[in-house]
Amino acid sequence: MNEYEVVHEKSPAFYDKYDRKAELQQQTHYCPGCGHGVAHKLIAEALTELGLQDRAVLVSPVGCSVFAYYYFDVGNVQAAHGRASAVATAMKRSHPEAIVMSYQGDGDLAAIGTAEIVHAANRGENICVFFVNNSIYGMTGGQMAPTTLMGQMSTTSPWGRRANNEGLPLHVAELLASLETPTYIERVALCDMKNIMKAKKAIKKALEIQKNDGGFSLVEILSPCPTILKMDPLVARKWVGETLMKTFPLGVFRDRRPELPEPPKVPVKTVAQALGVEDRENEHATPSRRHHTSEITVTFAGFGGQGILLMGQLLAEMGLREQMEVSWLPSYGPEMRSGSAHCHVTLSHERIGSPLISHPDVLVAMNELSLRKFASGVVPGGLILYNADQLPADFKVTHARVICIPVSEMADQIGSAKVANVVMLGALLEETGCLPTDTAIDVLEQSVKNKKLLELDRKAIAVGRDYIDTTVEVGAVAQPDGYSY
Repeated sequence: MNEYEVVHEKSPAFYDKYDRKAELQQQTHYCPGCGHGVAHKLIAEALTELGLQDRAVLVSPVGCSVFAYYYFDVGNVQAAHGRASAVATAMKRSHPEAIVMSYQGDGDLAAIGTAEIVHAANRGENICVFFVNNSIYGMTGGQMAPTTLMGQMSTTSPWGRRANNEGLPLHVAELLASLETPTYIERVALCDMKNIMKAKKAIKKALEIQKNDGGFSLVEILSPCPTILKMDPLVARKWVGETLMKTFPLGVFRDRRPELPEPPKVPVKTVAQALGVEDRENEHATPSRRHHTSEITVTFAGFGGQGILLMGQLLAEMGLREQMEVSWLPSYGPEMRSGSAHCHVTLSHERIGSPLISHPDVLVAMNELSLRKFASGVVPGGLILYNADQLPADFKVTHARVICIPVSEMADQIGSAKVANVVMLGALLEETGCLPTDTAIDVLEQSVKNKKLLELDRKAIAVGRDYIDTTVEVGAVAQPDGYSY
């Protein structure tokens, strides 16, 4: 008679010890009877059986899953509340070889993260989403979740969920299955051993689909939450099978590779023409950087209606024409006129990590309010271009050069107040030498359709340049109160 030995052991996809609790390094933080521990085990076993542990990246957001990185010996990324599927999308697109999973609860995925999960599914992102649905907010004390059942009481629905007040429970699997692009969507439950084994099979299938570049998969996992539901663990597991499953029936809602239209092929020649550069003989070659461009960061600031955002757009477009990496980040109030507005522009010869600029090389301040708000952030030895003939009497700048240019008055003399921003742009180009002026003219000719205004813009560029050349003394001595011209 053969003897068999059954060995139960922790998956190697888990750490040997859990460092979150120094005194209990073999235990998780989950409550007794919680389904998260079971779901973790199923995911870990599937990763091991498929040989995917070394390629796996787990994105865990806010919620009871927030400490998953203490347990899974894989790549771990922490996401803001509801943003796990968006972060997973970024991880997969930047590392296509990785097996990327988002692990989310019902409050996270189905409430604050609704937009992220719907659009990730609609794009058919090649990621796996494991969605734990226990019908209640767990970590924060039992508020009503989007999946809370009709009549179910919570701290925010003390009379029970009512259709006319809180609406009906949200069926995520059915909602996403109505889209054309998801590949695999299934709902499983952790109510008994038979269903737990089905859940493992579904999780493994979702990972296999991603491994084979099959597209978007979501496994919804109905799970007990004994502590918040105030149930004995065995009762909570039985409740999942007898009550929760009535509202959220199990089953496969999508299991097919979507047939998507082929993306249109854009000839490189067309792209080159659109950017106003010469066609390249080798369309896969990286364009060389022109020698007459220089890297710079600029903050443009002023009132709405002064052309603040347009200045940034024009400079960014000029950078594109010169085959530079560019970013343009606008910020403005709801007012059409007189509200605050500013934008950040980066021109670089290398890829740009972030469009945010805390300390610009140059500040273009079109009004006094913007000068006072942003001047202190300019890098030491940087440049401030200010729309006035002099600084305010009570305002001193000691760390940067300041050039006062009354561009509003100069624009009036040209014939239109509308071109004050273009005068300033001409001065910026001349003083910094970051881009050639002929590129500015090319961009204006492409952007401005009104011939009369275009002619004024040409004059404005020239006036701004001439002011720097003729009025500002090159090498002027700094004043006692700091740099100034």
